[in-house]
Amino acid sequence: MMKRQSPQLIAIAGAMVLAMAGLMGLPSEASAKTHDIKMTALEAEIVIEGTGTKYKAWTFNGQMPGPAVRVTQGDTVNFTLENPKTNAYPHAMDFHAAEIDFLKNYRAINPGETISFTFVAKKPGVFFYHCGAAPMIQHVARGMFGAIIVDPKDPKVWPKADREFLLVQSELWKNPDDVEAMFARKFDYTVFNGGIWKYHPFFIGGEALEAKPNERVRIYFVNAGPNEFSSLHPIGEIWD
Repeated sequence: MMKRQSPQLIAIAGAMVLAMAGLMGLPSEASAKTHDIKMTALEAEIVIEGTGTKYKAWTFNGQMPGPAVRVTQGDTVNFTLENPKTNAYPHAMDFHAAEIDFLKNYRAINPGETISFTFVAKKPGVFFYHCGAAPMIQHVARGMFGAIIVDPKDPKVWPKADREFLLVQSELWKNPDDVEAMFARKFDYTVFNGGIWKYHPFFIGGEALEAKPNERVRIYFVNAGPNEFSSLHPIGEIWD
């Protein structure tokens, strides 16, 4: 849903927008870099709706989805996951952008443990990451997922965008302990970036994703599931 904005307005609209920590824009020609990234598995209540509704989530860094990661093709990522002693369950990390030994590096760690691994981001695109600890469907359903964007090494491969949005679709269950309902696909909500009605401007806390006429808008989209397909499309606009 689109609406007018003032020239000064940056269209964040509550989205996990890529204008932070160097995430906005395309890379220039440069040598490969190394990124040291650490995330903490946190079992915590988070707000999922504008009126303050809370959800007993399992998260990366206390947010759902987890932090957006952005690197350039050819970059090296040194990743560390911490599972604090205060947690009750094992957790793990699975980067779909990585080509490494998943049995060794994506194994679950118990509370009080950490795990580290390194990978090279070889292919450009937007990729899913998630916790792979058992039962994996519950870890994803409760919020342990996110996106990693790998920009192409040659910045001319993707035309420069005037505005970018990252949208992660997922399903929510009112009872996050009902694993049987998760396997049965009996979800209660489909949400974007972890919020119910997050981008509906007529609901409390909801705001539209906004852009100006003639801008090139790039949307990075991930369907975290864990069960349902998606056919995301804009109304009144067409994809390039």
